[in-house]
Amino acid sequence: MSDFTSNFWSLYVAGITLVSILACALLLWFSGKAKAMTAHDNTTGHVWDGDLREMNNPLPRWWVWLFVITIVFGLIYLVLYPGLGVFPGKLGWSSSEQYRVEVERGNAEIAPTYGKFSAMTAEELSKDAKAMAIGERLFMNNCSQCHGSDARGSKGFPNLADNDWIGGGTPEIIKTTITQGRTGNMPPMAAAVGTSEDVSNVANYVLSLSNGPHDSVKASLGKAKFGACAACHGMDGKGNPALGAPNLTDDIWLHGWGEAAIVAMINAGKVNAMPPQADKLTDAQVNVLTAYVWGLSKRTPVAAK
Repeated sequence: MSDFTSNFWSLYVAGITLVSILACALLLWFSGKAKAMTAHDNTTGHVWDGDLREMNNPLPRWWVWLFVITIVFGLIYLVLYPGLGVFPGKLGWSSSEQYRVEVERGNAEIAPTYGKFSAMTAEELSKDAKAMAIGERLFMNNCSQCHGSDARGSKGFPNLADNDWIGGGTPEIIKTTITQGRTGNMPPMAAAVGTSEDVSNVANYVLSLSNGPHDSVKASLGKAKFGACAACHGMDGKGNPALGAPNLTDDIWLHGWGEAAIVAMINAGKVNAMPPQADKLTDAQVNVLTAYVWGLSKRTPVAAK
């Protein structure tokens, strides 16, 4: 690990770069000075197809100067721009700064488009076709990688179109989640529940809450042990949005369904993270995206589960 926190790699890259350029210059110089053994007619003695002889002619000057110009250009570039390890270059250019400037320029150009949206509520925006078209593009560019292009998510990534919200589904909460992100933490609970048999019983009790296939005897035995889970999910299993604890009675399973999946969750726990998007989106964009996400569950039919 120390190799990555010291100056070694910076010096290594700078050294390899300079040596490579110097080697090209020396190769060009030696190739111009070296004399090949030739016959009186300036041939090397190599003959092909009976009468095709290799001549010992030097490279054309224009070709040589192209090599020289390339070497000079490389040295000038390394002085002006970053290329020698951590040396920033005399011009102070950086890809991150260029990106920042381009983003600011782009945001300034689209600011008039978002102008009228800033004073509108999520409910009003969700009924505006232009705002929703923009919201859809924002969602595709920033959210669909995890939640899917149809916003229905996948294992480990919540469905945003079914009106089931782990942390709450109001526009205010959605906006906070987009800007600040969210981390869900289900701690390992096997030690608190008891034996492996107790864990299996609790898993069957959890399945019974949503009327899923389960062993009724095990479920009755697991009800008492469910008290270890009630602090977050509630005694009725309906969850707690303030804690991000899912509702266990609605037959919606984020990390897999069935006794084996629930047992694994109790034994190992799970940490899920939604990264913050505040540094990627302007306030106006967040406002439109919030309305789009909020409106998904209001206008999208939910498939049968």
